[in-house]
Amino acid sequence: MEQEIKYPVGVQTFSQLRQNGYLYLDKTQYIYQLVKRGQYYFLSRPRRFGKSLLLSTIEEYFLGHKELFKGLAIYDLEKNWTPHPVLHFDMNLGQYDRPDGVYDRLDAQLRKYEDIYGKIPIADTSIGNRIEYVLRAASQQTGVGAVLLIDEYDKPLLEAIGNEALQDHYRAQLKPFYGAIKTCDRYLSFAFLTGVTKIGKLSIFSDANSADDISMVDDYAQICGITRHEIETELAQSVKALAQAMGISEEETHKRLKNAYDGYRFTRADAKVYNPFSLLSCFRNKRIDDYWFETGTPTYLMRLLRMHHFNLWDLEGVERQAKKINSISSFASDPIPVIYQSGYITIKGYKEMFDKFRLGFPNSEVKQGFIKLIESQNC
Repeated sequence: MEQEIKYPVGVQTFSQLRQNGYLYLDKTQYIYQLVKRGQYYFLSRPRRFGKSLLLSTIEEYFLGHKELFKGLAIYDLEKNWTPHPVLHFDMNLGQYDRPDGVYDRLDAQLRKYEDIYGKIPIADTSIGNRIEYVLRAASQQTGVGAVLLIDEYDKPLLEAIGNEALQDHYRAQLKPFYGAIKTCDRYLSFAFLTGVTKIGKLSIFSDANSADDISMVDDYAQICGITRHEIETELAQSVKALAQAMGISEEETHKRLKNAYDGYRFTRADAKVYNPFSLLSCFRNKRIDDYWFETGTPTYLMRLLRMHHFNLWDLEGVERQAKKINSISSFASDPIPVIYQSGYITIKGYKEMFDKFRLGFPNSEVKQGFIKLIESQNC
């Protein structure tokens, strides 16, 4: 009798996942490549696409917890496993409907690390100076470079769409915090930021030592999401169980899964991935359904669509140049980059001569769910 698979739906902590026997699709070879390749990175992917789990995995790697990685690619690739001080900030949980929202979230998380490495020895409450002091202290006290991980860095600005004054206020607070990546270069071994969007006006994406944006780099096209190969190999038992529950063949099951959840493409290379949240939810419940939409659509997207009076049908087949969909300088000028980066449309084709992408709905779950959502909201 085959052992029942524990699907990590909603589990974003790598140690919990590994210690409690959840399914883990090995992405650690990407982490090894990133560490050997450079120092500062940024990755944009839609919500519930595995960004938080990726950062949690990186955290455990830099903490030197080798035992958690037994049986995974990086276990044999890495020879040193030197522990580093890790500062992990999660911007997803803050309340960003008031001017103090960003400060309160950063302050609460900074206090945790100040308790470990010490507070700045002057009466200075500025977030930028505090994070610089903690990073320097962490490196000096441990003798190795610190690691800075920031999850959903852009959440405050997305939540403030439609309120330009609040967005400007948040930018002013976030710039010195993210600027620590540059000013603390000699105290940092590694930094990784994730988010839904790449906001070009923030300083982390300018100057020589800015974060290396791997969002549209072919080598990392499948760092988040689930590939067809993983479905056919590591998830073969899951496909078989779903087919039996639905009373159809495995071949037909593959077709229905592809139609419902496949189609996400993030680079010029034709390397597609399935929505991991929907696919794993489907296997757990043994039913194909609209799981991604059931978790709720971000309010910022609805506000953006209303602001632009955007026609839903214009989304299918719309074209934009690569630089336009990869970075956002203003939320007010064009909704397409935000809609793309949020995962509601994806790359369907690429015109190399013009460096232009053709965009559209990735699959039936997104298309049907989006249509129902827009109709219910009268956008």
